[in-house]
Amino acid sequence: MDFSDAYRYSGPVPAFSPDGRFVASVAEYRLIIREVETMRVVQLYSCLDRVDSIEWSANSIYVLCGIFSRGTIQVWSVESSEWSCKIDEGPAGVAAVRWSPDGCSVLVVAEFALRVTVWSLTDRKCRYLRGPKHVDRGVAFSADGAHMAVLERSDMKDWASVYDTRTWSEAAHFQLSTSDAADLAWSPEGCVLAVWDSCLKYKVVLVNPRNGSPLATYSAYDHEALGVKLCSWSPAGELLAVGSFDRCARLLDHVTWQPLLTAEHPQAVTAPAGVLVFREVRGRELGWGAGEPDEPAVPASRLHDPAARSSYVLADLPASVPFAKPALDAPSPKLGVGRCAWSGDGRYLATLEDSSGNAVWLWDLTAMELVAVLLHLAPVTDLAWGPRGSTLALVTGTNKVFLWTPGGATIAMLPLPTLQAFGCCWNNTATTLLLRGPEAFCCCYLTA
Repeated sequence: MDFSDAYRYSGPVPAFSPDGRFVASVAEYRLIIREVETMRVVQLYSCLDRVDSIEWSANSIYVLCGIFSRGTIQVWSVESSEWSCKIDEGPAGVAAVRWSPDGCSVLVVAEFALRVTVWSLTDRKCRYLRGPKHVDRGVAFSADGAHMAVLERSDMKDWASVYDTRTWSEAAHFQLSTSDAADLAWSPEGCVLAVWDSCLKYKVVLVNPRNGSPLATYSAYDHEALGVKLCSWSPAGELLAVGSFDRCARLLDHVTWQPLLTAEHPQAVTAPAGVLVFREVRGRELGWGAGEPDEPAVPASRLHDPAARSSYVLADLPASVPFAKPALDAPSPKLGVGRCAWSGDGRYLATLEDSSGNAVWLWDLTAMELVAVLLHLAPVTDLAWGPRGSTLALVTGTNKVFLWTPGGATIAMLPLPTLQAFGCCWNNTATTLLLRGPEAFCCCYLTA
């Protein structure tokens, strides 16, 4: 691996362009666009105020900057420093902003979710849509970008509207059978819309997005307990992962809408017999610092420091998994499967269970079983699959990056001791990994 220097940022997290050539970051009111291979600055723009949100257009030419304090969005071009666009929402304010799939329109959610405004950059017109139920979720585009689905709440009932993104006319509007819908997601082929209820009720509704006709309803249990936490479609759309507060992820088949696999997350890994448990251990536990000639000594002051040099070792079964009892009276207890991430080839699923945050569980979908568990010294703060194949990167808020492939797992130390990596993401070519801390980021280049 090769690493770039560390670069300061503030506010929104740095983002790769969709074509993987550039990375955009913000330092207070300045938008900085760098070339990924060299980290050379190609454009530098000064915005009106501190930037709260950035996003690339699908064609990798434009970057929008949301300035919520001023109710303003500024759009900049990578290709021309002379071109710019300013959108002023006025008294309505700005709570969230995003691009349309074609990169020709900007969608702005007003404060208190009063409305959605579609600003066209081609004809300079704006169109108003009904306000969504949620500000930061409940809006999703189909994979082909032709339609947008929006969750709404009216007369104490949940509704969904589907819009044609070419004309922004309403293509469908229908009521949902949920009690208090939390979010929705399109299937990759665009034929099914999955909607799930709030955490207080276990219910996933599958509907036809063309007319809202129900296709199926799934509930793992009917008794009073916390329910669904999230849903995530597999890349091909044949499976729907349902993360639940009962510490299980259920993989629903797209034909029967029943679980093909109930992925449990116990406090001890005992099966299957072929599962590999990779445990991160410190250098002293490996014998480093005790006279080994090939490894540097670990200072006593760092023996309990997760950032100290460490490595994976294979653990014997049964292997215990660190578990922290959640505070059940908290508004959002750290409990349940809060992350389901599919590999680029759709063969593997990585899950995180919030009460055992140091562990990453990896499931092989061809065998429908657990294939590996990664146990760490510190809680996992982020993970990301490469866009192709089955390479998983994860970070734990330390100066390390952890990598797993079907062939094994490894730990790489960052040559930037001041950078504590809390987040990670890949560019679309899977050759560069962006690692970010609270105030700085760097790029990690994978070499053959």
